[in-house]
Amino acid sequence: MTRAKKQVPRAKLDKKKKFILWFSEVNNKDVALVGGKNASLGEMYSQLVKKGVLIPNGYAVTAYAYFYLLKKAKIAQQIKDILKDLNTHNLKNLMSRGRAVRQTILKAPLPLELEEEIIKAYRQLEKQYGKNVDVAVRSSATAEDLPDASFAGQQETYLNIRGTQNLLMACRKCFASLFTNRAISYREDKGFDHFKIGLSIAIQKMVRSDKAGSGVMFSIDTETGFANSVLINAAYGLGENIVQGAVNPDEYYVFKPTLDKYKPIISKRIGSKRIKMIYSDNSKEPTVNVPVSKQMQAQFMLTDQEVLKLAKWAVIIEDHYQKPMDMEWAKDGQTGKMYIVQARPETVQSQRNYNILEEYSVLSKGKILAKGAPVGAKVAFGVANVIKNVRDIHKFKKGQILVTEMTDPDWEPIMKIAAGIVTDKGGRTCHAAIVSRELGIPCIVGTENASRQIKPGQTVTVSCAEGENGFIYEGKAKVNIKTTNLKGIKKTKTKIMMNLGSPDIAFDSSFIPNDGVGLAREEFIINSYIQIHPMALIHFNKVKSAKERKEIMQLTKGYKDKKKYFIDKLAQGIAMIGAAFYPKDVIVRLSDFKTNEYANLIGGKYFEPEENNPMIGWRGASRYYDENFKAGFALECKALRKVREEMGLTNVKIMVPFCRTVEEGKLVIAEMKKHGLVRGKDGLELYVMCEIPSNVILADQFAKIFDGFSIGTNDLTQLTLGVDRDSALVAHVYDERNKAVKDLVKQVIDTAHKYNRKIGLCGQAPSDYPEFAKFLVECGIDSISLNPDTVIKTTLMISKMKKKKK
Repeated sequence: MTRAKKQVPRAKLDKKKKFILWFSEVNNKDVALVGGKNASLGEMYSQLVKKGVLIPNGYAVTAYAYFYLLKKAKIAQQIKDILKDLNTHNLKNLMSRGRAVRQTILKAPLPLELEEEIIKAYRQLEKQYGKNVDVAVRSSATAEDLPDASFAGQQETYLNIRGTQNLLMACRKCFASLFTNRAISYREDKGFDHFKIGLSIAIQKMVRSDKAGSGVMFSIDTETGFANSVLINAAYGLGENIVQGAVNPDEYYVFKPTLDKYKPIISKRIGSKRIKMIYSDNSKEPTVNVPVSKQMQAQFMLTDQEVLKLAKWAVIIEDHYQKPMDMEWAKDGQTGKMYIVQARPETVQSQRNYNILEEYSVLSKGKILAKGAPVGAKVAFGVANVIKNVRDIHKFKKGQILVTEMTDPDWEPIMKIAAGIVTDKGGRTCHAAIVSRELGIPCIVGTENASRQIKPGQTVTVSCAEGENGFIYEGKAKVNIKTTNLKGIKKTKTKIMMNLGSPDIAFDSSFIPNDGVGLAREEFIINSYIQIHPMALIHFNKVKSAKERKEIMQLTKGYKDKKKYFIDKLAQGIAMIGAAFYPKDVIVRLSDFKTNEYANLIGGKYFEPEENNPMIGWRGASRYYDENFKAGFALECKALRKVREEMGLTNVKIMVPFCRTVEEGKLVIAEMKKHGLVRGKDGLELYVMCEIPSNVILADQFAKIFDGFSIGTNDLTQLTLGVDRDSALVAHVYDERNKAVKDLVKQVIDTAHKYNRKIGLCGQAPSDYPEFAKFLVECGIDSISLNPDTVIKTTLMISKMKKKKK
């Protein structure tokens, strides 16, 4: 030991030649010395603890120590010889070469001077945290966490390491893990030189998350790259299960722009969390997985206060690094304190190009199997799965083409995973059409015979990119995709907004150039997120079906008050859309289910009458003040109030659908006021749908009680022409371009402007007919709200129009 001290006088060595560097001694510029993980830990420990972010202390065994080991043990050339004929595409070759290199490093004794420094630092950590302190031993490669290459997970981590001998063994294993099979393969793919990358080791005080929980956190949405959200995953026990994907964690989204003053948890989803990793008494296996009780599985791991604290830390860390970050956190079950234990740059979404639009065209195709009305403008191919009855939807697999007679909300679980949808029945405003637009997948409706013409299991192409007709072709067609740079899209005087309902696509849709959301449909949120009739939650005792009672209990697990389940889920669905487009207007239409659709919700049949013509029955405004439903409407109001007042999303406006009379409008406004939704308070604006001729005729009176109008051409056309828009028998009469419809549209635009009220249109017509969009612009409409797939096309068309001379 004396010899070692003489040979390497530590006090005189500069930073580059030290075996050990404490977190307080390193920063973000030291990646070459201690790897990305340690450099980041040091940066945060020295810079962010003073800002309230808690980081457990520790030290780095440097990359210099790794190279010193190779040189001292004289194994560098041996490793090069082993890797001479490496072939990462040959799995056996990769495995044998990797194993040989790791064994070579493990057999090499650590230099005594290096052992001494590691032990000395461990003793120092014991002084801070107690004898035999438990530490995490993590690998930190010198090329990891680059903006375009994440080495996360390539090397090994060892938890609950106690005592000097166990620590030294874990360090040797970490050095060897620079050559795991996955790390070797990854470096080969990325073009990194194996011998220019060193391995540093992080030795950090463990957080007793085995007695609480832990997780990962991103300061950007990992699916879409939406930058205004923090995504937090949480599970019980040590964090390795989440990192390795061994557990289904809870998931939380927090909205960053209003985080300072509000509590904007815009989404919460319970994960199964069936196992947790805890400490064991076995030094050879220091951790073990154990089952989580059913009761704990049904609970959120984090409190709202803890979620918000983590989100604030994510913002602090992101602001410090000036880039989206990927973080690991842990909660100590002994002290109740939260800690950040790792942070690295996010390397996927932050590299994505969001300015490119794709347009499809079919170059060659097989035999036409069926044709109908196209929805969207995309092309998809896949194996056809012909399903006639909703009872058989479990047979559907992700990526297949759904072929059926027609759909309703019960089909949505498989519609979300379909590559395309084809129906025998329905028009451009049917359920299948609306949902597929929301999901951005091609759909062809009204084929009449597709479910008979298309054979189950055959490969087909669904093309919605060929004008007025959509075609289903035999086999896989050859398709060309044209890309457009959205940077060149100029804003138009007429605002171009979007129609949205599904919160799941809101973040992604926000990247399309837009002026906000002109129509956010509550029905999609209720049907997908909630699934239960609101009155069944209020009067659970009236639900007699044992099956439905069980379903309600399962969906509302974790909620003692079932009404709160409805409020929270609806609020979160609305908030996801409101946040995606913040601070632009998001106009949320109150629930507009018809009685037959409400009856299809779980428990709904006990609270809904049977109507011969639900389309013009008890729907929209007429429900909200009715004694038989106003308690359910109160839940909607509370959800909207939560979005605006608790989350700070005051860009969310409210729209009343199917309001037949001015008196009815006043009753609804009074009912909303009872629940704290007051027109004008905190900028709250109330709109009314213009979809009944009475809305046009009495527009001057509606203008006195509402802030604006949104023309719904689907219902307005139906009620003006006396056509059931779901009836194939009279579908040829249904046309928004009919002069009677256009005259009503122009009249209400003129009246709205006369009374200085905003007016937009959220129907299907301008999406389908460029000439109708042109007509609206010439009428001076303030905004047109379109389906996401037609926003760019219509914007470009409008921007080319010559301004009408006054």
